Formats: sequence, C-alpha cells, structure tokens
Amino acid sequence: MEKDARTNWENPMQFVLACVSYAVGLGNVWRFPYLCQMHGGGGFLIPYLIMLVLEGVPLFYMELAIGQKMRLGSIGAWSAISPYLGGIGIASVLTSLYLCLYYNILNAWSFWYLFNSFQSVLPWAECPLNANMTGPDEECERATPTQYFFYRQTLNISSSIDETGGMHLGQVLCLLLAWAFTFLFILRGVKSTGKVVYFTATFPYVVLFIYLIRGLTLHGSANGIKFMFTPKMEQLADPRTWVNAATQIFYSLGLGFGSLIAFASYNEYNNNFERQAIVVSMINSGTSIFACIVTFAIYGFKATVNYESCLERTRMLLLNTFDMAEEHITLDNVGGWLETLNSTYPEQFADLSGVLEECDLEAELGNAVEGAGLAFIVYSEGIKNMPLPQLWSVLYFFMLLTIGMGSMLGNVTAIITPLRDFKVVSRNISIEALSALVCVFCLLVGLSFTTRQGNYWFTMFNDYAASFSLFFIVLVEVIIVSYVYGITRFEKDVEDMLGRKPSWLWKVLLVAVSPALLLCLFIFYIVGYIQGGTPTYKAWDKDLGRSVVMEYPVYGQVFIGLLLVSTISCIPLSALYTYCRRKVYFWYFSMILWVAFVHYSAYEQ
Repeated sequence: MEKDARTNWENPMQFVLACVSYAVGLGNVWRFPYLCQMHGGGGFLIPYLIMLVLEGVPLFYMELAIGQKMRLGSIGAWSAISPYLGGIGIASVLTSLYLCLYYNILNAWSFWYLFNSFQSVLPWAECPLNANMTGPDEECERATPTQYFFYRQTLNISSSIDETGGMHLGQVLCLLLAWAFTFLFILRGVKSTGKVVYFTATFPYVVLFIYLIRGLTLHGSANGIKFMFTPKMEQLADPRTWVNAATQIFYSLGLGFGSLIAFASYNEYNNNFERQAIVVSMINSGTSIFACIVTFAIYGFKATVNYESCLERTRMLLLNTFDMAEEHITLDNVGGWLETLNSTYPEQFADLSGVLEECDLEAELGNAVEGAGLAFIVYSEGIKNMPLPQLWSVLYFFMLLTIGMGSMLGNVTAIITPLRDFKVVSRNISIEALSALVCVFCLLVGLSFTTRQGNYWFTMFNDYAASFSLFFIVLVEVIIVSYVYGITRFEKDVEDMLGRKPSWLWKVLLVAVSPALLLCLFIFYIVGYIQGGTPTYKAWDKDLGRSVVMEYPVYGQVFIGLLLVSTISCIPLSALYTYCRRKVYFWYFSMILWVAFVHYSAYEQ
C-alpha cells in the first residue's frame, strides 16, 4: 500500500463540507419523509434520534478515526489492522460500486426534469392529446398528468420486469451528462472535490429555505406538518420501525460504504475529527428533519387540493342529482348533506354508490409514496399548482441535482481512494485515468437502467444492494475495533491524534451498546426478510393507470440473492485467501530452508 506524500484537504472546513455534501443526499429529501410518513409521523423521530445517538454518531466517529489514523482507503485501512480484514474494505468498495451503478440515474432524471422545466407549460401539468388528436390521452386520464409524465414520458416503462425494450435516448443522454459532471468533479481527487463541495454542500440549504417559506404560505400546508408531528406510538412496537430507523442512519451518514474512511484519510494527522463527527451528524439529522418539514408542507398542500377537489366533485354530483340550489351545499357542509340526503332519499342516494367518491383528508395524507415517486411525482404535483411553476420547478430540480452530485462525490471517492492506495495502481495509472475508467465502467453498466424495464432493476438495486450488507459490514467493523484491534489500542490512537483520550461514553457505546443493538437489528432484519415471503415490486399497469404489486421472477430472486451474498462474502473469502496464501508461503519458505540445510549437510560431509 502507498500512503506517502498523500494529498490533504486545504483546510478542515473542506473536509466538513465534503462529509456534509456526501451525507446530505437524496435520502434526506425522499427516503426520510417516506419512512416518517409510513411509521407514524412524529413517532418515527423517536427511534431515529435514538439510533442517531447510540449508533450513528459513535460509528461515524469510529470510521473517521480509522481513516485519519491509517491514512488509507477502506481496503488499506482494514488490512493495516490485520491482513485478514482486508475483505471488510473490499465489501465496502463493492457496496459503493453497486450504489454508483444506479445512483446516477437519479441525477439523470433530475437533468431530464430540469430541462423540461423551461417550457411555457410544464409537461406534467396536463395530459397530452391522444393518437387521434381528439382528446386527452386515455392512460394519462386514468392516472394523473404527473404520473403519466414520469412513468410514460420519462421512463417509457414496461408492464413488468419480464417485458424487454430498448433504451430511452433522452435518459441515455442525461445519464451521460451526469457521469460527465461526476468525472469533472473528481478529476483531480481532493484538489477538485474540495472546491466543488463549497457549492454542493451549501446551495441545497438555500433552496430548502426558500421552499420552506413558500411551502408555509401554501393552502393546506399546516395539515401536512400537523400530520408529520402527530405520533402513532403503536409503531414503536414494530421491529421494522427500528430497523428502518437504523438503516436510514446508515444511508444518510454514509456508514459502511468506505467513503468516510476515504475522506478522513486526507486529513491532517492531528485534525479534531471528534468534534467534526458530532457536528456533521447533527447537521445531517437536522437537515433530514428540516427537509421533512418542507416536504410535508408541500405534501399537505397537494393532499388538501386533492381532498377539496374530491369534495367539489361530490358537491356538484349532489347538486345535479337532487336538483338543489348551488348556495345550499358548500365544501364545509358536504359531509352533513351526505348524511341528510342519505336518510331523506335512501333509494335515490343508493343509485350514487357507484360514482360517489369517499373524500378523506387523513387518507390522502397517509398515502405513503416511496422513493422516486415522492421526489418526482409528489413534488411535481405540488409545483404545478403554484404560481410561477417554472421557477419553482427549476429551483427544486437543480437542488435535487446538487444533492445527488454531492453524494456521488463520496460514492466514487470510496472506490477510487482504496484503488489508489495500491502501489501498482498509483505508479502506473494517473488519478485522472483511474477516475475516467471508473466513471466509464459505471456508465456502461448504468445504461441498463435506461431501458423500458430499467426502473424495476433500479428498484431491485435500491432495495437490496446495500441495506443487508451495511448492517453486516458495520457490525463487523465495530466488533473488530472493540474486540480484535482492542478498545485500548483504539483509545491510544485517538490520544495520539487528538492529544487526549476519548471519554468513557465513546468507549461504552463502541464496546457494549452499539454492537449489541446492531446484532439485534441484524437478526430482526433477517427474520423480517424471511417472513416477507417472495420479494415483490411495483409494476406500472397502463390499463389501470396505477402501480400494481407483482412478484419477482425466479431469475430476479436469484439476482437479489447474489446482491445480498456478494458483498458480505468478501469478508470470509478474503480472510480465507490470506490464510491459504500465508500457508503456501510458509511451506515454500520451509522447503527452501530444508533444501538449504540438506545441501549444507552434504557440503560439510
């Protein structure tokens, strides 16, 4: 491994901003609000904050300490602790590679929406005409304009993962553009990354703050924020709530990917990483809650508009059916009139059962939308109803692009830094060439996500490529540091770097609390996966105009198994390889000594 003349960050602020830019990602904008909505609103904040204190901050602290002490990427750092542990770094690199393969397609979608925002009428604001040019497209009418634009015009999605199709040229070009920007940002290593993060780490907060002010002024925003902070405490008894809270902490802080170790390896040896670990963790979690408030303000506006539109349709139906004066029924008294008319004209009211909608604001707010649906459908729905929608659309998708690019810097650095630590790589391949090779490889593989069934493969990677492996990697890391490397040696390393020993709280968390809690969550995750049965995904049904749940085919289930096993198997296989290689070297050296001894004995005789 090569760690001499290692480039450093120009100042500690660059390192902090790099960590913030990497940690504050798309998961803060869509995954956290989705989990908060799914697991009881404000009730989810309880396990989230507990996991932050007991898992997130100490493990973040541990990874920064390892990177700064060893001044190597993930593979070199763990190999320096023990030659048998290099597999932990390989597993981290492979997990980051999986993330890179599919993560940049999100940035490609952001480019696509950004470019389409410069139109006089937003293309997701209304349905296009059908083939006969006689009216709106039938599929779009069955769905909504925002869903139609995402599934049909952005993805041109197939009806299942089994249905193949060609690449979407627009998405191919946007993905090429996303990887071109990624390459330019990492071209010179930390020299270029350190300058880019000044923008990628700060600009999203400017847009989020603008959106917060605008969101709070929207009609119905208070309904969304109230829903967010109204806890459903029964969710705390569900192990999945705690598992998802821990997973969100791992994703949002970037634990287990090797990026933090890579970033910290460019620090000065005596840099105060302890304070930075606390600051970055607090900023990241604060950003999640801040972005969640913004999201639920927009979501409350969308839900309220949909709810009131439903009430208006019901109002007009009652007025026309019962031939009533328009001023009699208002949006405020529709519910009362429904009960009155049902009791007064039961037979006539019964005829409306097939067309009468059930309007429920709570149901609208509780309809959880995951992942890309939240970022590209729900926000688009809210944006199109705002004054000057083009302005808000450009701001939002440029912010989304900035956040995504900031995370990509960390993901690619987690791959390039360990490779650069090998002498054979650093001496024969320039950092520019290595960066280009990594980006081109990821681009070529990532083109599969631009096909008609590509979104289903994207969902598979997003659901299974990292979650299980992160639990295992981080669990192994904390056990190795606390019990193999030894907490005493770790304490001395920290004292050597900071000039003081870590407090007893750090040691208690790393030795007892974090490993025990991680082990329990890991078991819950495995049990939940087994009990979940056959893995499923949501396929777009154009005839219904909505997503339907389908089971993955056999080859999809096999691929999921490979994703789950491929990363964690690196740890035992690497240890076994090192053991066998050392055995071979041992016997080879023994044979040399034996032959030398025999020759020496014969010579003496």
